[in-house]
Amino acid sequence: MAAFFRWLRRNVIVIAGLLTLAYLLLPNIVVTVFSFNKPKGRFNYSWQEFSLDAWRDPCGVADMCGSLSLSLQIATWATIGATVLGTMIAFALVRYRFRARGAINSLIFLPMAMPEVVMAASLLTLFLNMGAQLGFWTVLIAHIMFCLSFVVTAVKARVMSMDPRLEQAAQDLYAGPVQTFLRVTLPIAAPGIAAGALLAFALSFDDFIITNFNAGSTVTFPMFVWGSAQRGTPVQINVIGTAMFLVAVLLVLSGMLIGKRRNKRA
Repeated sequence: MAAFFRWLRRNVIVIAGLLTLAYLLLPNIVVTVFSFNKPKGRFNYSWQEFSLDAWRDPCGVADMCGSLSLSLQIATWATIGATVLGTMIAFALVRYRFRARGAINSLIFLPMAMPEVVMAASLLTLFLNMGAQLGFWTVLIAHIMFCLSFVVTAVKARVMSMDPRLEQAAQDLYAGPVQTFLRVTLPIAAPGIAAGALLAFALSFDDFIITNFNAGSTVTFPMFVWGSAQRGTPVQINVIGTAMFLVAVLLVLSGMLIGKRRNKRA
């Protein structure tokens, strides 16, 4: 018994980490299991029998793949816009000194601290006062605005950890500003930029509250899921969720493998 307690004390952190990971992955496991279900009624909430029908025809539900495609388009363009603007803002806040720099640093965190419903209502008021027609473009602008802060925070943390002597060494070797940025600054900042971009994509694709306020008649995938839950959840929703989870896992594993190969070469 004493040996067991000694083993438990040595591995308590690992056990706690594994239990936390299992708790976090439990919803994904449930979604994956029920993607192979064949419900008898409209609701896919209880297990009936194993079936591959939903996987054979993931677009079998009307308008689902259309809303999925729209969400992917909005998330892609919002990621590009937020990453470009957020990277420039992060470099400006770290590398330059100007008036109101401290205030801007504080304001950057407001969208992350502010409840989404407040931002959604504020953006809706802005669009209505401007006479803008609610739809694809209002959703895209709103997503860029709330993703921007997350990108700035991720890139800023990376830029602050960069050693300025590396850029100075490149300049001493007669590299111009463009060469220094492309061959030294950008590769070092790339992990932070990639992290901000992935976070922006996930937030944009997943958003419901801000989208619901500013979408008009546009229906994104989260809005489709919410609407479907009122009259019956099709199994294809679980299929799409499982597929996206697997894609995310593959991206993480690919990043880990690339990082290990780089470390071995170094």
